[in-house]
Amino acid sequence: MKRVVGLWIDHRKAVVVAIVGEGKEIVLTMKSHMEPHVRFAGGSRSKGPHQSLEVTPEDQRDRRFEDHLSAYYDEVISNIREAEAILLFGPGEAKGELKKRLEIKGLGRRIVGVETVDKMTDRQIAAKVRERFLEWSAPMWLMASRSTTRQTV
Repeated sequence: MKRVVGLWIDHRKAVVVAIVGEGKEIVLTMKSHMEPHVRFAGGSRSKGPHQSLEVTPEDQRDRRFEDHLSAYYDEVISNIREAEAILLFGPGEAKGELKKRLEIKGLGRRIVGVETVDKMTDRQIAAKVRERFLEWSAPMWLMASRSTTRQTV
């Protein structure tokens, strides 16, 4: 069964819109449950010879952020892995980070586009995905009757 996916993503939320088979639309929302990441300019590292052995609170916070982000991306990938075509879009760095991760996992050839867009409502996201894949495969989608299923994780 044919499955195409559009994914709006930032570091806090991902909205997956899958179009399956003859046009059934499934919308899945995933939240990362992450706090905003604060990056510190400069630092207060020691100038001593064992400088590289010291772990600052900022380093620990960055590591926790990266670990949490990694788990979030793995969850997103588990929900789009079966797609034949993937459209990535969103406002920040997350779409590019996810693209790299998809390429590492051997799914990079399925990516049909990466776009920068602002915040969007779930309906706007679904409309963008329908528009893209209608254009991509018009005859199948024009004849299909659509139904929508929504789920939040």
